[in-house]
Amino acid sequence: MTALEAALLGILQGLTEFLPISSSAHLLLARSVFGWTVDPRFGLAFDVAVHLGTLAAVLTYFRTDVSALIRAALAPGTWLDRGGASTLLRAIAIGTVPVGIVGLSAADWIAMSLRNLEVAAAALAVGAGAMLLVERVAAGGREETDITAGEAIVLGMAQAAALVPGVSRSGAVLVVAMFLGLGRASAARFAFLLGIPAILAAGAREAAALSREGMPPGGDAAMAVGFVVSAVVGYLAIKYFLRYVVRHSLDPFAFYRLALAGGMLVRGLF
Repeated sequence: MTALEAALLGILQGLTEFLPISSSAHLLLARSVFGWTVDPRFGLAFDVAVHLGTLAAVLTYFRTDVSALIRAALAPGTWLDRGGASTLLRAIAIGTVPVGIVGLSAADWIAMSLRNLEVAAAALAVGAGAMLLVERVAAGGREETDITAGEAIVLGMAQAAALVPGVSRSGAVLVVAMFLGLGRASAARFAFLLGIPAILAAGAREAAALSREGMPPGGDAAMAVGFVVSAVVGYLAIKYFLRYVVRHSLDPFAFYRLALAGGMLVRGLF
């Protein structure tokens, strides 16, 4: 992998990890169109690098929130408190359980059976329809600190569904949170915060696999490029997406998903 390819994949990962357009679908299409094939061990090492990059992006952007959550986790009686960081911490903890269960029990099956262009295209289209619908029926007004335990489970199930290529982790949580009455910006913030344990777990899983396979020779420069680019682009994606959703709808992302789904379907069939 050249430095240019590493930079392009870093941009792709940094953007699509946080925008509601599915990173897995874009990576599938990019590899299909451009024929990017690498040593499996290097591919695994690069995945670890870009996951660490996007993790660095979200931790840096939400550093104040993360610090408050850590303090809440360490404070006595936090899990019984109501409101503020305590409620948000419980929601994130509960919401992480479904993706952990599905990831441990079905991630390999999903990767082998569902990681194809046709499935990703269908998931993109369904997600687009959900975005268009929620913009027209959701009331909004609630904040992420209002999420109940039951709602956290539902949001966690939405995140778990995003293991299917084309769904989009941030998009699924964002849409379901809006259906539950959260305002668009609050829903987006919660989607990003809920994603922190999932991104960390994905990176740890890949790092464990890499430790079994062994580090590939060379490629350090490409991995460094992928890490830096995905971190910088991811940070900017979070920053400007949160600004965007304060005043604007998700419709452009829905239409983009439909166009991408059409392109992937054509590519998969022909």
